[in-house]
Amino acid sequence: MSEQNAVPRHEKVDYMTDTRPIAVDETGPGCKKRDPIVVAENISRSFGGINAVDVEYLEIPRHKITALIGPNGAGKTTLFNLLTGFDTPNSGKWQFEGHNIAGVSSYKLARLGMVRTFQLTKVMGKLTVMENMRLGAADQPGERLSKALFKGIWGGREKEITAQANVLLEKFKLDAKKDDYAASLSGGQRKLLEMARSLMVRPKLVMLDEPMAGVNPALTQSLLDHIKNLKSEGMTVLFVEHDMNMVRHIADWVVVMAEGKIVAEGPPADVMKNPAVIDAYLGAHHDVDLGDAEGIKELEAELEADEESIVGTENAGIIAPEIVVSGLDDKDKK
Repeated sequence: MSEQNAVPRHEKVDYMTDTRPIAVDETGPGCKKRDPIVVAENISRSFGGINAVDVEYLEIPRHKITALIGPNGAGKTTLFNLLTGFDTPNSGKWQFEGHNIAGVSSYKLARLGMVRTFQLTKVMGKLTVMENMRLGAADQPGERLSKALFKGIWGGREKEITAQANVLLEKFKLDAKKDDYAASLSGGQRKLLEMARSLMVRPKLVMLDEPMAGVNPALTQSLLDHIKNLKSEGMTVLFVEHDMNMVRHIADWVVVMAEGKIVAEGPPADVMKNPAVIDAYLGAHHDVDLGDAEGIKELEAELEADEESIVGTENAGIIAPEIVVSGLDDKDKK
């Protein structure tokens, strides 16, 4: 961290209004951050002959909300799984707060303060909301068989955990449901419960995999507010999302993946205008009007000029014009 960007230890930073630059130099794929909490290098994961993830270098800025975006199949969830110990890479190394965490189990990462939620919620449906919350807490002496029979040993800690859970459930407006089975909750409420449960370990980094997927629009704003509150409380957030409007409004930094690689990074406003991002989402020729004859001619000319295109070559795989004409003539003769 440079001297001009350094903050004295005794000075409290308002993370919601902190305008210090995130990147050290120019923005772009793999750019260095002023204060990274996660650093990943040369991470690769293949399934058969498909490279699902091939990330050369990535840093996640501390105390910021970072959105990981990209089209379906870009490798976003696979990267999440690799970073959090739910999958094993073919190669690579990564650090969390300066600690090498390559190969570290997911439960140990949670104890270090790195937690994640899932695209499909993982709440325990046959347990109550409160029981789900208690499961998320760390340092529970009652989990040891040798101490489980003696409530005097773990009873005090359980009261602390319950008090902490009550505060979070009230904040997430789930306190009225605390004695209900988690299976009775709506999809949006389960997302809220999973997010609230992840906070039971008092994490430093919260990773949310498509937190808005399948959520009733009435609960969307509530989830957005909670994500922003995580940042205001000093936590770092990394989330996967497809809704560009949502990303634009709450993300401080955006990382774009396509075909397993990082193709762009930067502030939301800059990333949305990046040609690589537009190509990844909409295709390189998204602005051609295919409903117009001139538009089709324009597209053909662009594709023939494109070095990666096979249009206009013998391998084009399209019906030659002379065959089409011949076919029409034969039809007229019948």
